[in-house]
Amino acid sequence: MILVLITGMSGAGKSVATKAFEDMGYYCVDNLPPQLLPKFVELCQQSDKITHAALVVDVRGGEFFDLLEQHLDQLQLPVKILFLEASNESLVRRFKESRRTHPLSPQNSIEQGIELERQRLAPLRQKADVIVDTSDVKPAELRQRLLDSFPPADSAAVKMNISVVSFGYKHGLPLDADLVFDVRFLPNPHYQQELKDLTGKQEAVQNYVLAWTVTHQFLDRLRRLLTFLVPCYVEEGKSQLVIAVGCTAGKHRSVVIADKLAAFLIQRGYNALSIHRDVEK
Repeated sequence: MILVLITGMSGAGKSVATKAFEDMGYYCVDNLPPQLLPKFVELCQQSDKITHAALVVDVRGGEFFDLLEQHLDQLQLPVKILFLEASNESLVRRFKESRRTHPLSPQNSIEQGIELERQRLAPLRQKADVIVDTSDVKPAELRQRLLDSFPPADSAAVKMNISVVSFGYKHGLPLDADLVFDVRFLPNPHYQQELKDLTGKQEAVQNYVLAWTVTHQFLDRLRRLLTFLVPCYVEEGKSQLVIAVGCTAGKHRSVVIADKLAAFLIQRGYNALSIHRDVEK
């Protein structure tokens, strides 16, 4: 079992780090009392499904936090410690922007709280395996550093997951769509008597939709656009992308195009699948 302890300064990005570990397939727990560490490890070791875990333990634990090193020494398991820090200026700015109170602030003084926290965390920082200063680091950059420093639980988990959803405009847009493409300009199989009651899953409809030059021109341009866009989303740290393709009813044209796009993205190495939301309506 691989166990990572996420700790460090309040406001330094522990929440962002936790989300990154979740995307990497880790079982994550926030603000676990140190006294529960041995029991948590025992439960994980009894499970066949939890092979990688990440725990956030910090000064929010109050007096319990002081017992952390003692309980770490009792574990019969190597623990990797990730320590996140940032400059005083960056931390003060983040607390001001979030309008949150520092957990150690005396008389609501953020700067004094930061200094007290640095002193309290100094012994743990010395034991850290990985230290990241997030003062000038964007969330996507922090995610990439963690990917470079810690093994994923599942190599597929760090790939971009893409859902290509076909839908009908008459039934409304998918609420979770990141990109929406309207294919109602393509010739409509609905007006062909022998195709009207079929769907884009069937070969006769596929042949009809793909028989037109405009369809191939559109697919060619769309593939080039996605070849440019998807790596940009990956670089920005996005792990999931929903591409919606819509026609009038969501039964013919959008189904064919969604399947073609999903197949193209799979060839490019992404975890992609097509979902046909309205095909049976």
